[in-house]
Amino acid sequence: MNKKIKKIIKKKNKSKIVSLTAYSKNIAKILDKYCDIVLVGDSLANVLYGFKNTHQITLRNMILHAASVKRGIKKSLMVVDMPKNSYISSSKALKNAKLIMSQTRCDAVKIESNKKNYFIIKKLVDSKIPVMGHIGFTPQFKKKFKIQGDTSAKTKQLIKEAISIEKAGAFSIVLECITPQSSKAITKKLKIPTIGIGSSKYCDGQILVTDDMIGLSGFYPKFVKKYLNLTRLIEKAVKKYTTDVKLKKFPDTKYFLNGR
Repeated sequence: MNKKIKKIIKKKNKSKIVSLTAYSKNIAKILDKYCDIVLVGDSLANVLYGFKNTHQITLRNMILHAASVKRGIKKSLMVVDMPKNSYISSSKALKNAKLIMSQTRCDAVKIESNKKNYFIIKKLVDSKIPVMGHIGFTPQFKKKFKIQGDTSAKTKQLIKEAISIEKAGAFSIVLECITPQSSKAITKKLKIPTIGIGSSKYCDGQILVTDDMIGLSGFYPKFVKKYLNLTRLIEKAVKKYTTDVKLKKFPDTKYFLNGR
């Protein structure tokens, strides 16, 4: 097992796991200083490509962005989302996961659960490809957003799903938009770490979409704390540049490459 993955697993019940998303080398280089896990999420479909959901992002898109992210990673565990339809069968999943691993040199892939694809996780793990699971609100399979685990019956279903993913060999699992009570129960039941997004402080770690957190995406659900309004800072810089160009203040002689 990858040393980085062993390190993540050992953090369970000891210290919180810090995770964020990245889609490029420049952002990854910053995150690598602070994060335990950097995820190349299929959320880039919404954040960078402007799609309404994650369904249209391709395997090629994911590989290109992941290859860029890898160039900024030194210490963090790098995980890459497998996009929708890239793991509809065990043979296709293995072929595509191998492609992601070989072309991006990432540490693991992430697969969303549809409550039936545990055998695919097992197939990949048996083939020495580390897998992160994902339950709760799974954008690739659920069209309408809804809080998950809001009844005792649904909590039991989520626990059963999480245990099945753990038994299949996943080294960790993302819990998305799951109630605090359910998140706490799942985290307590599992031996592997849980990474929460909109799923309370009871998870072993947390992840957010970086562009949401820094105020660049324009998408701010209740569970996102906006630590910075980067849109405003960029706009301020662009406005100043525009003024300088129009008033012929830029470029002045200081920025000339040759002579006056």
